[in-house]
Amino acid sequence: MQRLILGMLLMVGQSINPLAAVPVEYVAVKSNVAYSAVTALEYAMPDDTVSYGADPLQTASIWFAKGPFARESKLVVLVHGGCWLNAYDIKHTYALSTALAQAGYAVWSLEYRRTGDAGGGWPGSLNDVEAGIQRLTSYAPKSFYFENTVVIGHSAGGHLALLAGGKIAELRGVIGLAAITDLAEYSRGQNNCQQASKGFMGGSVSELPEQYLQANPITQPLHKHTVLLQGDADNIVPVTQATALKVPLVMQQGAGHFDWVHPGSPAFQTLLLELKTAFQLDTATQ
Repeated sequence: MQRLILGMLLMVGQSINPLAAVPVEYVAVKSNVAYSAVTALEYAMPDDTVSYGADPLQTASIWFAKGPFARESKLVVLVHGGCWLNAYDIKHTYALSTALAQAGYAVWSLEYRRTGDAGGGWPGSLNDVEAGIQRLTSYAPKSFYFENTVVIGHSAGGHLALLAGGKIAELRGVIGLAAITDLAEYSRGQNNCQQASKGFMGGSVSELPEQYLQANPITQPLHKHTVLLQGDADNIVPVTQATALKVPLVMQQGAGHFDWVHPGSPAFQTLLLELKTAFQLDTATQ
């Protein structure tokens, strides 16, 4: 009966989305794409959006798995980046969610309060991501389960995904895409995103040493199946962030910061391979 209800839900979800039946084609591009190239991409709107809190920003958007290889039981939780700033919202990853759904994965993409939003910053942004992940288990009719879920996060979203994923052992795995792994060191940098770290935390490392310890993936427990994907041409999150953690690392030659959220990039194909590997892992020992 539960499977029948889920099937009906999927059909309803797809019928209300005019783009769901028409796959979006993503033309192959060279590595090191610009942010403007990502925001110019076409996408399918979510099949559904649900709340996980009282604030309008506390929402999860769902793309159901589509196509002949749809694996509805396999879920990707996506945490978008944007330097933790409310200037960058979930929509710049709509194309990534669309492409992942077309590759056969259900996608649970989280919007959350960020720096500049009431309740955003540290620790509110992480609290939102954790609550958003927990909400998926009560999504009617309880379609998704942690053991069939991989959490991925890009950039500042990767930072939050690493921290949140480390608290839920039942997850199948966590994948950081150009993730910020050493927040204290990152905050000492000079690019705009590095400087945004202080706004996110509410002060510098010297002013808030204990808070930085709590907010730093390098000093916090991680999920046992954590993988980092990093481009060697990234000028926003340097390679040293990826090598700071003692976890498996895949280095994408020539990839910049935004390649991971562009479905036409070689980096996206690497992401698909890593997702396939993650879902093949034996979770019996988790």
